[in-house]
Amino acid sequence: MKLLITGGNGQVAWEIIRFAVAQNYVVLAPPHQELDITNTQQVNTAIAQFKPQFVINTAAYTQVDKAETEIDRAYAVNRDGAGILACACKETQIPLLHLSTDYVFDGKQKKPYHENDPVAPLNVYGLSKWEGEEAVRKHCPQHIILRVSSVFGVHGHNFVKIILRLAKEKDSLRIVADQITCPTPAAAIAQTVLKIISAPQWGTYHYCGDEVVSWYDFARAIVHKEIMPITTAEYPTPARRPAYSVLDCHKLLTTFGIEQPSWRQELREVLDVLSTP
Repeated sequence: MKLLITGGNGQVAWEIIRFAVAQNYVVLAPPHQELDITNTQQVNTAIAQFKPQFVINTAAYTQVDKAETEIDRAYAVNRDGAGILACACKETQIPLLHLSTDYVFDGKQKKPYHENDPVAPLNVYGLSKWEGEEAVRKHCPQHIILRVSSVFGVHGHNFVKIILRLAKEKDSLRIVADQITCPTPAAAIAQTVLKIISAPQWGTYHYCGDEVVSWYDFARAIVHKEIMPITTAEYPTPARRPAYSVLDCHKLLTTFGIEQPSWRQELREVLDVLSTP
C-alpha cells in the first residue's frame, strides 16, 4: 500500500514511517517545508504525482499556548489545511485518516469521554482542531478521525523531553497535579493507525494510554527528582486546559480489537532510548 503522510517531521509521523517501512508500505512523508497542507496546489500535486492509496494527516499546529495569539496560523493548519486535504481526497476517492485531540472537550465531566459526547473546547487549539474534524466529515465521506491525548515518544517535542530537560536544569520541579490525562505513546499510535487502515471502518475513534494520571504523577514516573504538586491556579497559562481529559476507547476495541497501550511500559522504552549516548 502507498501512504502519503503529512507532517512528516512530527513525532507521530516519525513512528508511522518507521513501522510502515518495516511492513513494506511505500511511504511519502514530506515535512511541512515540502508539503504545506494549507496550500491547495501543493496538496493536489502531491496526491496526483504520488497516487497514494491512503492519506494520513498528522500535520497540525500544536503549540497550545501560542495558538491564543497566533490564531490565524492555528486555524489555517488545523481547520483549513484539514479541509483542503479532505477535498482533495474526496476528489480522488482516496481515504483519509486524520489525527485529532482530546482538547475538543472541556474536561468538566468526571468520566471518560465517548466519541459522541458534546464538544466544548476551552482554547483556540482545541476549537481549531474541532473545526478541522468537521471539515473532514463534511468533505470526505471515506474518513477516520482518531483523537489522541498527551502524546510522547523519542522523536519531536513532548512532555517527557521537557521534564528530562528541566530535571537537568533545576534542583526541584513544580508540576500541575489537578489536571488529569492519559498519556499516549507515539509508537502505539503509529501501530494503531496502520492496523486501522488495513481494514478501515469510517468514523471517529478515541485512543489513549491505559492508566489515568495527573501531569504531576506522570512527571514522577519520568524522573527521580524532587517534584512539588501545584494547582492550575498556581501555574497560569495563556490557554485554558481541561481538568479531566480522559478518552473512552471502547469503540476502538470493539471495532478493531485494539487495546489501550501501557504508557508506563512504553515510557520505560522511550527513556531507555533517550538515555543511550
